[in-house]
Amino acid sequence: MLVLLHTSPVHVPVFDALRDTHHPGLALRHVVREELLERARATSPESVAGDLGVLLRTAAADGAEAVLCTCSSIGGVAEALGAEAGVPVLRLDRPMAARAVEIGSRVTVVATTHSTLGPTVALVEEEARRAGRPVDVTTVLVDGAWELFLAGDQDGYLDLVAAALDGAAGAADMLVLAQASTADAAGRTRTAVPVLSSPLPGLAAAARECAAAGSA
Repeated sequence: MLVLLHTSPVHVPVFDALRDTHHPGLALRHVVREELLERARATSPESVAGDLGVLLRTAAADGAEAVLCTCSSIGGVAEALGAEAGVPVLRLDRPMAARAVEIGSRVTVVATTHSTLGPTVALVEEEARRAGRPVDVTTVLVDGAWELFLAGDQDGYLDLVAAALDGAAGAADMLVLAQASTADAAGRTRTAVPVLSSPLPGLAAAARECAAAGSA
């Protein structure tokens, strides 16, 4: 069983659909804790470490083979707690970041909330060091988009992100969508610059972790 830790309920049907298409038979359990992102945005991602630790230990006790944190703002904190939680903990955006530095040296990270920018930039730079590749990381914060997301205006939200991607393309050879909620903006852009999102590769990595645990 894979436990997915979300900070918005909008991700539940997205990952169910990805599972049904790409990983049929993979058992998912969704845990939604919106207040974790609210606190991370108001203070810092580290402020939610205590609650994350409890959630991860509960998942391990309930038989999870792995936990996938789908929130980029707190994914690094969750990942760091995995060793003491007794269950493998993956952050959704790590495979995306690894792919970004593999094929691009000028990476632009696009986000709709400030709490995501720092952790995502740090992750891209970490993966660049791991790969031994030079990378220049820039950021774009899409003004006004997060308010549309909170209001439930998904089309308006994605259109703003897509416009930001188009505007940032001239200074990058790789565009990275920092949040799972922005993944569908990739299909609304006009740019020829590659746009990477995290849900599909992140879920694939977690599915491999569960398969390895099941065969151990």
